[in-house]
This record gives sequence, structure tokens and C-alpha cells, in this order.
Amino acid sequence: MAMVSAESLIGRLSKSKAGSPLLLLGKDAYLRDTLRERVIEASTEPAARGWAVSRFSAGQGEFAQALAQARTVPMLARRQVVVIGEAEAIERMPEEKREAETQNLADYLANSAPFTVLILEARELDQRTKFAKMLLEEALVVAAELPEDPRQRARTAAMLAGQMAGAQDSSIEEDAAEELADLCNCDLAAMQCEIEKLVTYTGTGRPIRRADIEALVVSEKKYSVWELAEVMAMRQRGRAFHFLANVLQQGEAAPALIGTMAWMCRKLIEAQQLSPHMPPYQAAGRLGVRVTTAEIAMRHARKIPRQRLVLGLQALYDADSSLKSGQKNNRAVMEFVLARLTA
Repeated sequence: MAMVSAESLIGRLSKSKAGSPLLLLGKDAYLRDTLRERVIEASTEPAARGWAVSRFSAGQGEFAQALAQARTVPMLARRQVVVIGEAEAIERMPEEKREAETQNLADYLANSAPFTVLILEARELDQRTKFAKMLLEEALVVAAELPEDPRQRARTAAMLAGQMAGAQDSSIEEDAAEELADLCNCDLAAMQCEIEKLVTYTGTGRPIRRADIEALVVSEKKYSVWELAEVMAMRQRGRAFHFLANVLQQGEAAPALIGTMAWMCRKLIEAQQLSPHMPPYQAAGRLGVRVTTAEIAMRHARKIPRQRLVLGLQALYDADSSLKSGQKNNRAVMEFVLARLTA
């Protein structure tokens, strides 16, 4: 297995060395997305990315189509990038189909196109299979995982929080980044979502501070806002009020709760667009959340009509406006919005 660092890989691509296919291997969707975009940026000109980047999914049966595209000379670009997501789906195919796709990959590797950067992405691979063995031997493997050591994992997540803030034309103080990583359990997708909210809250020109984290970020360790998805589906107003009382007693701020509830509603709307038969790990990648969260979202998404979710977002927007306009009774505002969500 030829493991390479992201920096080494980008350096090679910047020198026009396409070479072996790339395998982005790991369960962290944020890291896979980040690595993929860095490869695309290093491999193609900005003006050509509309037609020089192709995306396929092995899970949707597009593996052969992707390799055919990889063999095709790109138009109006010196190099193209072909991305194949969910490569692990090959391993779960019926034996005859799996063998055919494995042979297709072998044929491509024997005569890979010098004008194509081929990226394969997988959460994990069964190294006992012929497909995985071939890929791990022939491809350059870049790990899309945080370190296993808890301390190193936390440090890496905090460092990436700085990069996320920078991508939003903002910044985050070191202790704030550490607090965010801790509250989100080093879930990079969750951290990115929180930073988007924090940047909106702090505005331009001011870094994100620890006080902002404490005011806005709802800790996953304290409770799960996804309990409200079931409450909304069942229209259980009494249970919603009990949930609110517990949350406020734990010290969570009303603005943070509103932001998290709005995020939940948006994820439920996104989940409604996915196939109900999609495996949880695929849904997690599409939604940018953890597998357990994706399972909950997929379970409740179709129990709540889209129009109710849209109206729920409007109710949350109205509640946010009330709080920002100086409304003193936060609990009354939250009870009103929960009443609307469970009406």
C-alpha cells in the first residue's frame, strides 16, 4: 500500500505528475471532501473545471461509465479529474458483476490515461477481496481519517477548525477551536456546520471566540436535538415542552437551540430527496453527518411533510428575529415556536 500525505500528493499534481490513481480511504466525509477539492484545484485550471471534472458513483452502477470517461481525452483542458465515489460498493456486488468490474479496473490500471487524474473514494475496503488488494497495491492511498489517539485527534480537529473558519473568510481563536472540537466530539462535518453559523453570528472582521462557542454551540454530549424530529412527526407538544425545559435547565442558550433546530429541519428536507433504500453510510456522506444521525434523519424525514418543515423553518426564523429584537422571555419565545412546530 503506497500511503502518501496530502501535501506530498498536491506537490506531485502541481508538477503535472498524474501517475497512479488516487484512493481517498476513510470514514470522515469532511476530510474526503477537502482532499478531493484540493486535488481538483491542483489538477485543473479554474476556467476548465465545469467540463474537466466528472463525478460518478459506484454505488449507483456507474463504475464502468467512469472508467470510460477516464480513457476519453478531455476537450479544452490539458488534464481532467474523474471522481468515483462509494468504491466499496463493488465489494458487495454479486460475484459475476464484481469480477467484471474488477477486471475493468485491472484493464485500466494496465494502461491508465496520462491525461486523467482518477480519484476513487471509499469509507473502508475489505482487504481480503481481489478488488481491494489491486486498488491498495496500485493506487496512491491518502487517509481520510483523524488520528486514533484521543489527544492527537482533538489537536488535529482544532487545527482543522482554523482552516474551516479561514475558508469562511473568518478566524477562530485557539481555545475556541479546542472547545468546538470537544463539544462536537471531533465530528468535522458537525464542526463545519457550527462554524458556518458562528461566522454569521460574529460577522466579518471579528474572530470566533470561546464565548461565542459557549453561547451558540449546542453540545452533542448533553442531549440530541434529533429527539425533536420524532416529536414533530408525532405532534407531541407536551413532550416538546419537557424537552425544552431540560435543555434550558442544562444551560443551553435559546439562539443556539434555534440554530440547531433550523439545521435539523434543513437536513430532514435534504433527506427527503434521497432514496428511502439508500444505505445509512451513503446517506451520511450525502447529508454531511454521522451515520447514526443519518439513520435518524432518514427514519423521520418522510413522516413529516415537506411543507411542515418549510413552515417550521419560517417559525424558527421568526423566533430568531424576536430574540434579536430584544425579547426578554426566551422561554416564552421557544415555547411558542415549539407549539407551531407541533401544531
